[in-house]
Amino acid sequence: MTDIPLNESIFIIWSSENPEVAHNLVLMYAHNALLKEWWGRVRLIIWGPSAKLVSEDEDIQAKLKEMKADGVEIWACRACADNYGVTASLEALDLNVVYVGTPVTEMIKDGWKQLTF
Repeated sequence: MTDIPLNESIFIIWSSENPEVAHNLVLMYAHNALLKEWWGRVRLIIWGPSAKLVSEDEDIQAKLKEMKADGVEIWACRACADNYGVTASLEALDLNVVYVGTPVTEMIKDGWKQLTF
């Protein structure tokens, strides 16, 4: 459990399969949001086609590893990963691969801020 207030917590849903969106928006914002203390807690959720992109792109994988080491929480939707056949690949990256529907609903209800790419 964290002592960070919910109004200082943001979750980012990343669904785009576009690598430009990944590098120039999602990864840049999520990482800087924590490093520059724009938010006290940052959770990046890989959902939909982005799961396949992560499994294939080594540059993105390296960036996610760096972000995780710096404290960004990284989750991946298990249903999506299963649908794309990339669950083992995402788990090998040490990502938190979980069913995200219920947790996302709870975060919204709890007052987390949200951003979608």
